[in-house]
Amino acid sequence: MAGITDFDSLRRAMAENSERPEGPARNARAEQLLAEAEKLGIPLAVIEALGHQLKVYNYSSEKDKMFVPFARLLRMWDERPEDFDEYETHSLHWVFKWMSSGMLDQPHVPLASIEKWLGEMEHRYRLAGHSERAVRSAEFSVAAHVGDLPRAERAYTAWLAADRDSMADCHACELHGQGWWQAERGRDAEALLLWRPVLEGEFTCAHEPHTVLASSLVPLLRLGRADEARANHLRGFRLVRPMESMRGAYADHVEFCALTGNEARGLELLAERPAYFTDTGQPRSRLDFLSVVALLMDRLVEVGLADREVPGPAGRSWTAGELATHARTEALALAARFDERNGTAHVGERARARMAQSPLVERLPLGVRAVRPAPAAPVATPVTVSPEEERDLPALLTEARRLSDTLRPNAVEAWAAVARAAEGVELDVRDRAEIVDHEAMGRGPEGVELFERAAELYAEAGDPGEALAARTRAAYVRALTGRVDEAVAAVAEPYDAILALYADEATGLRQTASVLMGRARVLMRRVQELAETGAGVNGEDGAVREVPDETGTVPSRTSSADGVLAEAERAVRELLALVGGYAGDDVRIAAREAEGLAMLAELALQGGDPEGAVELFTRASDGFVAAGLPWFAVEYEARLAGLSHHLGDIAGTERALRAALEHGGTQLEAVGRAQLHLQLAEVVGGRGLAVEAAEHSLEAAHWADEAGEGPTLGAWARHQLGGFLLRQGRFAEAAEVLESALPDLTVETHGDGAVVQAQWWLGDCLSELGEHREAAERRLRAAEIARHWPEQHDHATLAHLAAESLGAAGLPAEADQAYARAGELWRSLGNVHGLVRSLRARAWLALRADDGADAARELMSAAVGECERVLGADEAEAEARERLVAELGHTHRQFGDLLARSAAEDADDDAIRAALEDALVQVGEAVAVFASLEDEDALHSRTGAELAAGWLEADLGRPADAADRARAVLRAYDGAGTEDETVRARRAEADQLLQVTEEQARGQ
Repeated sequence: MAGITDFDSLRRAMAENSERPEGPARNARAEQLLAEAEKLGIPLAVIEALGHQLKVYNYSSEKDKMFVPFARLLRMWDERPEDFDEYETHSLHWVFKWMSSGMLDQPHVPLASIEKWLGEMEHRYRLAGHSERAVRSAEFSVAAHVGDLPRAERAYTAWLAADRDSMADCHACELHGQGWWQAERGRDAEALLLWRPVLEGEFTCAHEPHTVLASSLVPLLRLGRADEARANHLRGFRLVRPMESMRGAYADHVEFCALTGNEARGLELLAERPAYFTDTGQPRSRLDFLSVVALLMDRLVEVGLADREVPGPAGRSWTAGELATHARTEALALAARFDERNGTAHVGERARARMAQSPLVERLPLGVRAVRPAPAAPVATPVTVSPEEERDLPALLTEARRLSDTLRPNAVEAWAAVARAAEGVELDVRDRAEIVDHEAMGRGPEGVELFERAAELYAEAGDPGEALAARTRAAYVRALTGRVDEAVAAVAEPYDAILALYADEATGLRQTASVLMGRARVLMRRVQELAETGAGVNGEDGAVREVPDETGTVPSRTSSADGVLAEAERAVRELLALVGGYAGDDVRIAAREAEGLAMLAELALQGGDPEGAVELFTRASDGFVAAGLPWFAVEYEARLAGLSHHLGDIAGTERALRAALEHGGTQLEAVGRAQLHLQLAEVVGGRGLAVEAAEHSLEAAHWADEAGEGPTLGAWARHQLGGFLLRQGRFAEAAEVLESALPDLTVETHGDGAVVQAQWWLGDCLSELGEHREAAERRLRAAEIARHWPEQHDHATLAHLAAESLGAAGLPAEADQAYARAGELWRSLGNVHGLVRSLRARAWLALRADDGADAARELMSAAVGECERVLGADEAEAEARERLVAELGHTHRQFGDLLARSAAEDADDDAIRAALEDALVQVGEAVAVFASLEDEDALHSRTGAELAAGWLEADLGRPADAADRARAVLRAYDGAGTEDETVRARRAEADQLLQVTEEQARGQ
């Protein structure tokens, strides 16, 4: 190709190609470069180009192409080994290992050829003086692949016993292979111990911890360590995603999704890599991938989604059922080819076992965005009865009455079972009344007529009190549907009648309390209606506020509003007078008292008494719990949490939220659970408990998804989760979660502050992960939104951070532009610290440019000038002034460092000496500035500058002055202990400087 004119340009082109993403494009470029190398007529150029081609093939989906360039390299080595330099000689022997594993991956390569190659590798390694460690590792791979366990164990032992040398795989790769074997043999705990140094970052390489993270997923699940598995999935998939060659590790992540109830995420993973279905360059990883595709599709079929459209091989659409059959057929066909080659059934048995796995966790929330393909499970477990049980009508009646009498969940479903069993059966009128009554309860707004019919049946059965209660329930349904005045009128007659019956002892406490409660509920609906329609509106504390009329005048509260509140309060207190202090075992009566207290709390809130409402809501919640009905307390505990938060009682808020989650149990609706977890996350996160806050945010995201609120409440929960993970330093997990949240976070729904914060946090994560260009993009997006805010501090900070990322990404011109913009913003805000730091950063960028030394000096000088200008104004308070003095000291110190580095290596001695003298002046200024401050940080800064000055003195040939500097540092730490790491480092460096100066003095 044009541009390849000599060996150096070829090497540059190969280096550039190595940095490109894995895949066919990189491979094609390597093939072109080999053709160009052959034109140069330099044997080593061809050798290096062949080695480059072999490497890119190995790290791609076209691994089967490796064998041709390697065979050519080996022939060139055998014919003219002198053409290979030391590096290429090492590389040739190194890739022997790739050949042995590559042959195993190709079922068309006979096993005899592989064994012959293994012998050839052993022979050549012995001739080259290499350890047999890599050979035994390769032998182990062959034995483990074919299922020869005794030979695999022998080779494994010999592998570990042999000496490590330059041919051994890196520590990370070796530990992966050793841990894989332990997991394969069912020793999961031992595997994870072996993998720990890789998982913790002690050993890494180009493909680790990528594969270890993937391999650890199922062992962690089997050990019950689901939280670690989740973290490794989020962290590991982020590493694997861009690497085409890692189809096997990618398959491990799909398998994890299938085994943890995350089928939707598994489908998203399949959609990201359609070529993985068909790429044939490495049949063994294709077998792994197709096996887990079959596993995932089987899961979808099992939950009734066989007809769901799913991602599959290109060229047609696929349902889960169709893809399950296709993937299984293809996987077993591939496995059969391997088994035929190997002469064993081992590969097929492993594939079948992998496809037959059952979920290890029913549902493991991941925190990332995914719509669950299966219908959400119902909140409450429905009552199910067998045909035999349905025929046992008396037993069903008994159970239904038990559930309704004790206010158990699913009482309505139990009565529905009674109704089904009673079809065609002659029942007494009382039984029919109860069936109709409970059918009405299950109909919601459509239950009015059924309640009226139930009332007629109760009256016919001789129970006038229960008839009045049913009529009251009908009235309340009218109120719930907005017909409040009609409901008030409808409840008047039952109310008068029930009081007369109760006075004559013609009905019981339960029926009387039911009617009084119904009336109170209807009147409370009127209170709510008043608040909603403008007679009064709730303020933040819940109190009724007066609103202006059409003339803009704020009238006094109308007597009508006062009357509604008073009437409702009288009704509630009448109820409490009836049931208060009840000591019997009827939980319905106890529940009436608790609900009455909650009504008084609502009225206190409307009357502007939030403290009184807190006390009453607390009593109501306690009453429900004491009655054995904790799930009824949840609504009021949630209200209590909001009130406590408004009143600044954070402990009370946390207590109420925890109680609500505990008491809600399985009866709590998904959206309510999500809201409670999210609120609790914010509360405990505010107390600095980031780990627990992350757990609650994770639960909130999960339950929001279950409730179908993923794009709204779920996005906010993921936003919070990302922040709490970032706070813990779990940057990869946080990045994955935040990237998942951002598509749903919108200015309209969540506010621009949430969007900016999520982009900001994501930028921080990407910066920590070394993805600087992407970090800059996120920070710039956030800055663009913040640019329109009235207060510009966030805009300035984001512009500054974006500049840092652009500089780290190797984009100096763009970084300088961003720093300049940040500097303008800092200046407009009067923030001299930000301005000075932007100037210093620009100075360092300028120094990297050709002929940039003068510009760098000017920028650093400007930074010094800004500090001195503000200090000269003498307007700052003492603390702010000390901070500014310290900033000046750091600026002088950086100025000195910059000047010392500005001396070009090829400059003459006088120019270098002049640069060092100028640097010494600036560092000396830094020492003097830091000496004027008294805090410990200033002491460490001063001694650091003193040592820097000492080294400059030494470089300038002034050992006595340098020694004085070193001794000044040692004196500064007289009496200081050895606990402080900075103190130890300063003393050690001072001692080192003294030794250098002594040697210099002797040489003069």
